[in-house]
Amino acid sequence: MIDLQQKDAVFVLTMQSGENRFNRSFLGALNEALDTVEASDGPAALVTVGQGKFYSNGLDLEWLPAQQQDVIDSFLGDFERLFARLLALPMITVAALNGHAFAGGAMFSLAHDFRVMRTDRGYWCLPEIDLGMPLRAGMNALITGRLTKNTAHEAIVTGRRYAAPEALAAGIVQQTAPEQDVLETA
Repeated sequence: MIDLQQKDAVFVLTMQSGENRFNRSFLGALNEALDTVEASDGPAALVTVGQGKFYSNGLDLEWLPAQQQDVIDSFLGDFERLFARLLALPMITVAALNGHAFAGGAMFSLAHDFRVMRTDRGYWCLPEIDLGMPLRAGMNALITGRLTKNTAHEAIVTGRRYAAPEALAAGIVQQTAPEQDVLETA
């Protein structure tokens, strides 16, 4: 589900669960990996990446609706705490967007200090408007805190899909790279 490797002072966390959708077990595996990263000594950095055509396709919409409301509320709180944990991590964090980053996956990428997006495939998108899913306060704060006012507004109210050149121009990502260079660039 999650592979964590260390190359010199850089931790590379590879999400290996297909579309890398967030459910309780995926979130738990991410937090375990972050425990390891946080326990390291000395200077370090963290790069997260997916595999194939997905960085992360957001919340697991098959698992989540099958849960009781209290479980959903608890899980979404834990999901937002993951954002806070990344934001406060005492090292540089970079999301290597190897493919699609949708909804919660797009928000997860925003919790990183920097984002590098693959030039030839994948979109960054907040489709909650199309899904009829309201953003929670923490999600909204993350989006509006990381993006310009105009970009945040457009992304939230239109569900626009940003390819790499548009994401770079909108300030969503800081750099783009061909597929074979995304991870190394990050």
